[in-house]
Amino acid sequence: MEETKGRIRKMMIILSKATLENVYAAFVLANGARMEGIEAEMFFTFFGLEAIHKKKLEHLHVATVGNPAMHMPTMLGGLPGMEALATSMMKKEMEKIDMPDVHEFLEILKASGVKLWACKLAMDMFHYQREDLIDDLDGVLTVGDFYHQGSGEGTHMLFV
Repeated sequence: MEETKGRIRKMMIILSKATLENVYAAFVLANGARMEGIEAEMFFTFFGLEAIHKKKLEHLHVATVGNPAMHMPTMLGGLPGMEALATSMMKKEMEKIDMPDVHEFLEILKASGVKLWACKLAMDMFHYQREDLIDDLDGVLTVGDFYHQGSGEGTHMLFV
């Protein structure tokens, strides 16, 4: 087995929520790993599947309720239009720094060698079919399969 000497060899990133801020955090981490020469794989489970769902990935929102980083009372975050306003503001700020949209970012990740996996349990639970998800998906795995993908020295798992 290759000696890693404490170096990170592979990042296994689990995305469970498809809020805009979580999706971009996971994508930036996976992209950053590849830029550093580190292998990266992503596992989309539960609501994280929306980030790779063809009809949903371009309609992700910022979470305004229950998000302490919004620095607003929960009641205010729940008012009609607040989520749309926060999402619009965040997308404008991302455009200013040339952050790609979700679909383009997925293409960048695939081109850089990131493996993208959907969770079989979550797909069954939400009644998703393989054709509902992006074409560039590497496949559908069970949790056990994903853990097997991450076995070995120098692998780190990160839950977003």
